[in-house]
Amino acid sequence: MWKKGILTFTGLCGAWFGYTAYHLAGKSIPWMAEWIQSAGLLGAGVSTALGAVLFMAACNLGGTLIADRLHNGINALAKVPMNELAAGAVGTVTGLLVALLLYPCLTWLGTAGEVLQVALTVVSAYSGYMLALAKKDDLAAFWMSGRWGHPEADEGRRLEEHKILDTSVIIDGRIADICKTGFIEGTIVIPEFVLEELQHIADSSDLLKRNRGRRGLDILNKIQKELDVKVLIYEGDFEEISEVDSKLVKLAKVLQGKVVTNDFNLNKVCELQGVSVLNINDLANAVKPVVLPGEEIMVQIIKDGKEHGQGVAYLDDGTMIVVEGGREYIGMMMEVLVTSVLQTSAGRMIFAKPKLLEKAQ
Repeated sequence: MWKKGILTFTGLCGAWFGYTAYHLAGKSIPWMAEWIQSAGLLGAGVSTALGAVLFMAACNLGGTLIADRLHNGINALAKVPMNELAAGAVGTVTGLLVALLLYPCLTWLGTAGEVLQVALTVVSAYSGYMLALAKKDDLAAFWMSGRWGHPEADEGRRLEEHKILDTSVIIDGRIADICKTGFIEGTIVIPEFVLEELQHIADSSDLLKRNRGRRGLDILNKIQKELDVKVLIYEGDFEEISEVDSKLVKLAKVLQGKVVTNDFNLNKVCELQGVSVLNINDLANAVKPVVLPGEEIMVQIIKDGKEHGQGVAYLDDGTMIVVEGGREYIGMMMEVLVTSVLQTSAGRMIFAKPKLLEKAQ
């Protein structure tokens, strides 16, 4: 196909060349003028056909090689990801514009300036292409963030619109219920590298990991199909970064969004790098019933504590209560007096002592 197209194009060029050469010869070569005039249209037709045949014959010798090169080049170009093509095109055009702006600065050099202009064009285009290719993920994230083309008045509102989910919070599952209540606003961003990690977990040979991975995929399916929230699957990747948590932090910086997690360590890394983070454990602790020192509550001692004589009980919401001197009351319902409350991002812990001991004192 390519060879036929090249031959056709070459034949047309040869026909034009033969026709033009025929008439130029009649004007510039005196002894041929009379003969060309007498030949008329027949001579023009023969010259045109001869030019087409000669050009096609010459092209046929190298046409196969040219067609193969073009075919291979297009196939190779088709395999390049769209984000790389777009980034390369943007970078190249930007480089050419920069070179165009610098042209007037070289005109005073004369011939040397013309040579420098050509070199400047090549260098600027190549530099723009390579720079854009290196920043293709940042460019894609900026484009997908929707901040381009909007007035600055909307910028402050849009900065926090993207909520980026990490693997742990997806597997946890509570994020779906939170989204359902409408407490999470804006766009839920699910990076493709998080989806790949979930898929690896779901394909694990370990039964527990496999169940966790499948639960995470079910939660994502629920968020995307059943809940009235905007979901964005971010297809970019930061190939220079290997850790998923580091990629999440990088993506949050690019989108200027918030990371949603229940991972204590990721929470701390985000805080250190100045990235906004939403920890659903903090949210869960915030909505738990407030228990203050001095309050009396009824609990059932379930097991031994770590320290000697301690007993452990739990509230209905799962909050652990450490009862001093409660070991001998295991299995019993009893009233305890709260002595202190320890609040952390990992959860809430309540310390208490039996009210019976308080009365005995």
